[in-house]
Amino acid sequence: MASISIGPSPARRDVLARRVRLLVAATISYNAIEAIVAITAGTIASSTALIGFGLDSVIEVSSATAVAWQFSARDHAVREAREKTTLRIIAVSFFVVAAYVTFDAVGALVGSSEADRSIPGVVIAALSLAIMPFLSAAQRRAGRELGSASAVADSKQTLLCTYLSAVLLAGLVLNATLGWSWADPIAALVIAAIAVREGRDAWQGKGCCAPTTRPAADINTDTPAADSCGCDPGRSCGS
Repeated sequence: MASISIGPSPARRDVLARRVRLLVAATISYNAIEAIVAITAGTIASSTALIGFGLDSVIEVSSATAVAWQFSARDHAVREAREKTTLRIIAVSFFVVAAYVTFDAVGALVGSSEADRSIPGVVIAALSLAIMPFLSAAQRRAGRELGSASAVADSKQTLLCTYLSAVLLAGLVLNATLGWSWADPIAALVIAAIAVREGRDAWQGKGCCAPTTRPAADINTDTPAADSCGCDPGRSCGS
């Protein structure tokens, strides 16, 4: 029985791999700058939220670096062989983010110290909120078309930075204008729960399947078609 490929051609895979490498390089570069600014501003303003945001940026760099290592291989088979290890690193990064955000949020809720206003903190949070969604979406599209669960998982790590940026920005503004110091840690606890879920999915390899082949005869049957990642209905990358 004849079969057709529902995955990208080798030439298209090379294009997508180069795109992922460029997006990961941009993510690493921006997060390195973000970490320096946030940790410095947080130290000056005695803001645990800003310092935590900066440390999250460091963790994001480690996640993106793992994907960069995977896609540094020019051969597609080598990249696939590195996929599981990369997913494990990304999953651990999610868990570390969740643990730190939870610790920081609980400390902010029960603590009595108040952070000073931080204009640099507001600026870096606003910039991240504007930049990160585009990086995340671009990498997610490339990862899904390529069938790379690790690229998709790293894009979710970048998207989590967007959520953290929104929480940080809201916390800094509300604390400075209305004195609502509790708003930031409450929202951060919700984000921590999301990070745990994403970490679990990354560990299990969920998120996007590698492109597969299907019998040509199946294309015109009543069976639902594979999704954009090449997954048959109900099948995840880990299965």
